Formats: sequence, C-alpha cells, structure tokens
Amino acid sequence: ERPDNLLVVSGLGTSTWDVTAAGDDARNFCFIGAMGQAAPFALGLAMAQPDKRVLLITGDGELLMGLGSLATIANQAPPNLCVVVQDNGAYVETGGQATATAGVTDLEAVARGAGFTNTRTVTEEAEIEALRQDIYQASGPMFVAIKVEAEALPLAFPHSFDGAVAINRFKDAVLSSDS
Repeated sequence: ERPDNLLVVSGLGTSTWDVTAAGDDARNFCFIGAMGQAAPFALGLAMAQPDKRVLLITGDGELLMGLGSLATIANQAPPNLCVVVQDNGAYVETGGQATATAGVTDLEAVARGAGFTNTRTVTEEAEIEALRQDIYQASGPMFVAIKVEAEALPLAFPHSFDGAVAINRFKDAVLSSDS
C-alpha cells in the first residue's frame, strides 16, 4: 500500500532492518554504519525532490546523535518530509544500553522546541492507520515518535552493504520516477 511517490530513508540499526523486512524496494535508502546521518540526508532529499514524499524512519539513538538536525529541518520546513522515530529507549544493536529517552528526554518536546509544528507521540497500535494517512498526505515537516519495545528481532539485510551500489540503486529509482 505504498504510494509511487514515497521515498523512504532509514537510520542505521533496527530501523534499517525493519524497513528491509517490510520489503525490498529500490525507493528505500537504508543507512549502514553512519550514525546521525539519516536526518540530514532525508532533509536534502526532501528539498531536492519537492514533488515526492520523503519518510525518514530512524531510532532514538541515531537521532540523539544529531539532534541539531531537527532545528535545521524545522527551519528549512520542507512540506514533504516526515520524520518517524522508533523510540525504544535503548541502543539495542550494542547490548541494550539505555538512551536518554529511557530517562526524562522527550523527543516530541525536543522537536517542538526545534520548531516543528506538526508533532505527535504514538503509544497505541490503533493510532498507526491515521499516522499512515498523515505520512502520505499531511503537510510537513512532521515529527512522530513511536514508542516501541526494545527487543532484538531477526535481522533482514538490505539489498547491498556496498555504499556505492546502494546509493546508485536509490538514485536510479528516484530519477526514473521523475516526470
């Protein structure tokens, strides 16, 4: 049920494994080993491709590495960008150490403080369908924190771990869908 104009960027770790597990698609760009880089990449993509929807799916640990990117996104205000953070309060990939969101840090409040006006925190599965429609249609930039369980699930590996292969595949998919 994915619109043709939806480009997906995933932060490293769990979000990349989850995006890949949802199905291989050349319109997905999955980060491997570049912590803190997914949000700036998604912002640049949204600005370069204003006729496409850009969905960033990342984790709390990856986003915490570069919180300043939220201020930059809010100031640039691309209407086609949605930032979704899977907030499990842990660095699951490296042993489950607690992130700041396991304590007092509230990523939705941080996003609002950075200047996002369209924000929410999702805590119930029943909220997901409405969120899906907003991802496809709502004006952004939009920020969503989804509270999820911290658990190590089976890994689904992206098409390639080779950066040049991955970015060229993604670039070809993005450009081939341009009108």
